[in-house]
Amino acid sequence: MGGQGTEKSMDFKGSGKRVLALLRPERALLAAMLLFGAISVGCAVAGPKLLGNATNLIFKGALGLAFPTQAALEGAEARGGKQAQLLHALSFTPGKGMDYDAIGRVLLAVLAIYLASTVFGIVQGRLVALAINRAVNRLRAEVDAKLTRLPLSYFDKQARGEVLSRVTNDIDNIATSMQQSMGQVVNSLLTIVGVLVMMFWISWLLALIALVSVPISVMVATRVGKRAQPQFVAQWKTTGQLNAHIEEMYTGHTLVKVFGRQKEAAETFARENEALYASSFKAQFISGLIQPAMMFVGNLNYVAVAVVGGLRVAGGALSIGDVQAFIQYSRQFSQPLSQVASMANLVQSGVASAERVFELLDAEEQSADPQQPERPAELRGLVAFEDVSFRYEADKPLIDDLSLKVEPGHTVAIVGPTGAGKTTLVNLLMRFYEVSGGRITLDGVDIAAMSREELRAGIGMVLQDTWLFGGSIADNIAYGATGATREQVVEAARAAHVDRFVRTLPDGYDTVIDDEGTGVSAGEKQLITIARAFLAQPSILVLDEATSSVDTRTEVLIQRAMARLRTGRTSFVIAHRLSTIRDADVILVMENGSIVEQGTHQELIEAGGAYARLYQAQFAQAVAEAD
Repeated sequence: MGGQGTEKSMDFKGSGKRVLALLRPERALLAAMLLFGAISVGCAVAGPKLLGNATNLIFKGALGLAFPTQAALEGAEARGGKQAQLLHALSFTPGKGMDYDAIGRVLLAVLAIYLASTVFGIVQGRLVALAINRAVNRLRAEVDAKLTRLPLSYFDKQARGEVLSRVTNDIDNIATSMQQSMGQVVNSLLTIVGVLVMMFWISWLLALIALVSVPISVMVATRVGKRAQPQFVAQWKTTGQLNAHIEEMYTGHTLVKVFGRQKEAAETFARENEALYASSFKAQFISGLIQPAMMFVGNLNYVAVAVVGGLRVAGGALSIGDVQAFIQYSRQFSQPLSQVASMANLVQSGVASAERVFELLDAEEQSADPQQPERPAELRGLVAFEDVSFRYEADKPLIDDLSLKVEPGHTVAIVGPTGAGKTTLVNLLMRFYEVSGGRITLDGVDIAAMSREELRAGIGMVLQDTWLFGGSIADNIAYGATGATREQVVEAARAAHVDRFVRTLPDGYDTVIDDEGTGVSAGEKQLITIARAFLAQPSILVLDEATSSVDTRTEVLIQRAMARLRTGRTSFVIAHRLSTIRDADVILVMENGSIVEQGTHQELIEAGGAYARLYQAQFAQAVAEAD
């Protein structure tokens, strides 16, 4: 995990194409961006040629002062040599000095086109930012929607911090990579095309010399890029693993301290952090080799152009202004090549993150709801398990041929050792998992034929692990029923014995708590979640160790409240504390996915089986004291 050096990219080209496909709905913006980019680059590319013309005007003015008469010019040409060839190639008037008006007009034109290039470049940058942010916004929405369609088994197999890293860090990295590279890549490619046109216009020979650097640059960038990509994949994988570890340690920091595992936690963090450091360093170092290598190739090209261009000027084949412009173009030509190559690390990092996000988007979803879902004529709470089989893994059966019928309004308690299948039974009823065989019916309708939303709307659930969100206590209770009034919230709170401790808080029901429930005890958090379920008024009530975090006195009070609220509702109660289920209509004792005993509390005690042994061993004395 932490010690692995590299990870192979799954499909770099395919992922890159999918990233670009995110921009398909922004075709109009991209077309406008290309137009403004082309105008901006065109203006920038025209600059050196105009400056070359200004240089020619200055050079001709200097020659006009150097040769005051036509006779002096003819005498110099008569002496022959390189100087004669140069003078013959140039068109200037002997005795005429600098044409400052013409030079000024050229310089003003250069200023105007550079200003226009800047303005169009700013507009282009805004369009790029708009297109990318829209694309990333859609990607976030797509990922969020995907998370709601993923089965519970996906989250059971993934560390929470790893999923969070894909949804946050990886998407942020995709956005950053696209923002920093897309506009620059487009401008660089346009600049290369524009500069090539100008170079061939000035001198095809010098242009061919400049082009020699292109295949060398491509070869360097490709070879280095192939070595860097696996390191970027490893970098973002180890980032997810490190985030998962940090999230776990933060969530369970109390237990880490209680059991004295700070050292082990720190060692794991150091190992994951070192793996992230190693992969990040290798990725940045290897990809960072591209730019200096490209600059070296560009400098060689610059020297070749300068030497050959000088010889062409000396031979009279080119003007000094054209050579000056060409040298500027050679720099403009090599610079975008270096920029494109140096952005390889950004692109590779972004694609590595995209692979992780697309892996989540491509994960197998839960089966779709039927197009025409069925629904019970009247939701009474009659639940039947008919020869139900289930297994988490194909070769490891958990529940086999389980049959059970629960009458409306009855309370069914499910007890048994850990791993017996108690919670799994409820998960199947909620369709968090789909049965492997048999079927489950609600009021005669197969729940597989119902929509999940409608099925779960009629079921209230209180889990052992409490979940609260940042907001007031009243908002947390009202989460179970949209549009609930304050009076209804308070009524549910009283039934769940929340009201008594809420009244002691400074702001009462308006007391704001965070998602960790800071400011209230574990038992009080559990009471709030129970009040939430009460307010929802479900037809079926599921209580999975719902009183595990409350004291004995509160537990007795809750049991009495639940007895009132269960009236007319089918209830499933999963409990290890057998004292909480004595009043259940039916108690199921499960072992290894099968029901080994069932009956009322008194019947099972008299039978003297597994339930009686559990009850006498665990709670007989405690219940007597509580009574």
